[in-house]
Amino acid sequence: MILENTSKLNIVLSKGDVTSKMDVFYNPLMESNRNIAILVLNSMDNTEKNIALPLAGSGIRAIRVLKEVRGVNHIFVNDKKNKFVETFNSNLKLNELNSKKISIFNEEASLFMLNRISDKDKPAGFCGYFDYIDIDPFGSPNTFISAAIARISRNGIIAITATDTAALTGTYPNATRRKYWAETTKNYLMHELGLRILIRKVQLQGAQFDKALVPVLSYHKDHYFRIFFKSLKGKENCDGILKQHQYLLYNHKTLEFEISALNSKRGYVFIGPLWTGKLSDKELLNRMIKLNIFESENKLLDVLLKENDLVGFFDLHAICKRYKKDTPKVADVLKKTKGSKTHFSPHGIKTDKNIKEIVKLLK
Repeated sequence: MILENTSKLNIVLSKGDVTSKMDVFYNPLMESNRNIAILVLNSMDNTEKNIALPLAGSGIRAIRVLKEVRGVNHIFVNDKKNKFVETFNSNLKLNELNSKKISIFNEEASLFMLNRISDKDKPAGFCGYFDYIDIDPFGSPNTFISAAIARISRNGIIAITATDTAALTGTYPNATRRKYWAETTKNYLMHELGLRILIRKVQLQGAQFDKALVPVLSYHKDHYFRIFFKSLKGKENCDGILKQHQYLLYNHKTLEFEISALNSKRGYVFIGPLWTGKLSDKELLNRMIKLNIFESENKLLDVLLKENDLVGFFDLHAICKRYKKDTPKVADVLKKTKGSKTHFSPHGIKTDKNIKEIVKLLK
């Protein structure tokens, strides 16, 4: 018996590491991922939400949504595993949940999203488009992005998880080009840059359908990237998004970096194209913090709220190693630079100072 918050699961787990080949997919390390999703859903403006979970796995996310989220009109739950329907129905009974608000499917995830529900089976209050779609795959989300964009409602939210961090952080540059249409390299900025490369890839797919996908919450944690996009309609909104796709130029010798519309500068390598806009909506984060009941998420939410809306950061360990300085306390440098902490590194600061100014402060 597994207990997650107030939800219970009665499932048999495979021995060893979590893999996509498990009969019933459940990853205990993603509890934080699910906690944050609950807070986002409870912070959304609309009160009668139609929610789609195309990759439901064990069904724990769906059960938690039904028990913890206010204003759910209907939830559409899907997974292609053979034992999914039987296991999920059993766990609904275990949690004493009413199945009237639930439609259960056993299909490939993209087909589930794209197939129209017939009028006779359509729940009341459901127009055919979802207010919230959660794409939480094992590995890359690429396969499912287009279908999710096609079925998201105006002002709806698409939540996307990517666990193939090696392809986004420079370990496999060929995979980055092939899967995410960008160049990257390994350095201390790799997790922020990987997140911004992923955002831009998703936005490009939305723009071709005149859907501007604006990140309202984005972060890196443990072994995954997580982004919540709000879908806005209109060519002008899309054009505004595309203008914020630029390059980061990085100098391996000096650790200097800058944002540029061009991908060339002597002594620098280029990374991107990538998203150079804001990673999160501070108003949403404020609402989430007020509603937060998960003590384990306090630190992450607080750092995200206070984090500067700048592209890139300075890692004090990397700088001190390169310039042969003693590593100072992060708090002391924050005071001198009027910067902020970053969730990408415990030794990182986000500031509008440049590398020369940082090094001078270290003297």
